Amino acid sequence: MKLHHAPATEPRALLLSAILLLAGARTARAENDIAYRYEDYRESGGRVAVQTQGTLIESNLGADLKAKLGGVLDAIAGATPTGEPAPTGSNQVVLTNLVDRRKAWNLEVSRQFPRVNVAVGAANSRESDYVSTGFSVNTLTDFNQKNTTLLAGFAWTNDAIKTFYYPYPQAKKHTEDLIVGVHQLLDPNTALTLNLTWGRATGYLSDQHKLVQKSLELIPGFFIPQTYVENRPGERNKWIALGSLNRAFPTANGALEGTYRLYHDTFGTTSHLVDLSWLQRLGSRVVVQPMLRWYQQSAADFYHYDLDQTSIEPSGIPSPDGPFYSSDHRLSALRTVNVGVKATWKVGAGVELGASLTRYRMTGRDGVTPPSAYSRATTAGGSVKWSW
Repeated sequence: MKLHHAPATEPRALLLSAILLLAGARTARAENDIAYRYEDYRESGGRVAVQTQGTLIESNLGADLKAKLGGVLDAIAGATPTGEPAPTGSNQVVLTNLVDRRKAWNLEVSRQFPRVNVAVGAANSRESDYVSTGFSVNTLTDFNQKNTTLLAGFAWTNDAIKTFYYPYPQAKKHTEDLIVGVHQLLDPNTALTLNLTWGRATGYLSDQHKLVQKSLELIPGFFIPQTYVENRPGERNKWIALGSLNRAFPTANGALEGTYRLYHDTFGTTSHLVDLSWLQRLGSRVVVQPMLRWYQQSAADFYHYDLDQTSIEPSGIPSPDGPFYSSDHRLSALRTVNVGVKATWKVGAGVELGASLTRYRMTGRDGVTPPSAYSRATTAGGSVKWSW
């Protein structure tokens, strides 16, 4: 059985992150560079493992024209929760094995005008049962002697999903995202970024591989568990507010980066994210970056560990008319913590090497979903970049 699954996210989110620019200021770069990165994500206990290989090529096509072309290949295998509760007498939720491969590419072409940079992007991501295509347009406008930069962008994706329970062989999903922001240089060592994002997704928003369970009473006092595919609403609106502060400390040869993000959507989920990192220069060629990321979310309105304590009568196939229900632990009230370190080393002659190691832990917060539903993972990566 093949399943699509990505750690802590979904394929469309991975695609959108490749085509929707959230950066503020532009920095000087070499004429051309090519980079390769390998990353190994591995959950404890034989859970999901993802091996990622990615390549990015950046090239100046003229004085004001720049192009970026990237490709990613993910090999995904392991075990993941189905959404079914733990059997009676056990705290281990039901797992199922998965195997899949994701291939993705993204292309961006940007043009620098006297005060405005315009970037147009396209991307495609393919799995055995999930194909996503997206486009984006972003603008960066300089003001105040380039001390202020305004960001405005739009991204659109169209996804095709193979399902087992949907009335049609192939379901559709559409998203639109708008972002506006400002990047302000406060002084020679301090920069502030503020972004606001609105997004809308419509169509098939359920995960066709996730199940819910409800015990049916056949005769008085005798119950038999039955499973059903989950059913999420067919529309979701989201709002994101993000603030980031970068502060350089020249005497320490270091810099502090801090980010806070507030998220809310019409599924009823509200989340907070705090991201802190310190960049420490060691000599003229090495930079070490320890980091900490803390994330917490409330549960979706329709999340239930199982349906036994509800009046919900699940249907055999997802229906946009409801009722809505899901036992996907990623929609529960949870908290995650990432702790890690990155390092880069400029070897010379335009060659830069990188390495990273991160430890990830997810825990539940509802007091009902067993700890076995949540994952712990280690991610190790290495990269090489050549500029000329």
